[in-house]
Amino acid sequence: MSDRLSKLLQSFESHISIPWPNAVSPDERTIFVVYNKEDELKLRARIVEFEACATQSNHPWLQLDITNSFENWMAEQDYKETYFEDPEYLVGLYEDFIEELIIKLKSEFTEKQNENTVVALLGCGTLFGFASVSGLVEQIAKEVKGRLIVFFPGEYQNNNFKLLDARDGWGYHATAITAMS
Repeated sequence: MSDRLSKLLQSFESHISIPWPNAVSPDERTIFVVYNKEDELKLRARIVEFEACATQSNHPWLQLDITNSFENWMAEQDYKETYFEDPEYLVGLYEDFIEELIIKLKSEFTEKQNENTVVALLGCGTLFGFASVSGLVEQIAKEVKGRLIVFFPGEYQNNNFKLLDARDGWGYHATAITAMS
C-alpha cells in the first residue's frame, strides 16, 4: 500500500466530508486530487476507496474515465489510416476531439446528478500533448451541480497545476488536494 496514496486518501476524506456551501462558482466546485504520475496504477486500484469516502459522506459518485477516449474517437474517424501515415494531419482535429469529448461527458452526467453528487474525472494524463486539461475542466465544471473531482497526475505549487510534471502549468482557482494537504 502506497504511503503517499494513503495520505492523499485521508486528505480527500477530510475535505469531502465537510459541509458544502451552496452558492459557489464552478471553480470553487472543482477539486483537483493531485498525485505523483508514478502512482497512476496504484491510484486506479484504490479508486473505490475514494468513492467510498464520497458515498459515506452522502455524496453519490459518478465516475467519468477518459482514458480511452482518444483512441475510441480515432477509431470512428473515416480517414484514420491517413492520419496514422502522416500524423501532422491530426493537429487540426484535436479541437474536434475535445469538443466531442465534452459533449459526450456532459451527456453522461448532466441528468444523473444533483447538488450532492461527486462527478469524478479520471484519465486526464491521456490528454497530454494534444488537448488542454484546463479547457476540458472549465467546460465540464460549468455543468456540475455538486463537485467535480479531477484526478490529476502531476504537480501543484503556488496555485499552478502541471500535468505529468513535464509542461508549463496553468493557474486555476480550484481546490487542490495533495498528500501534503
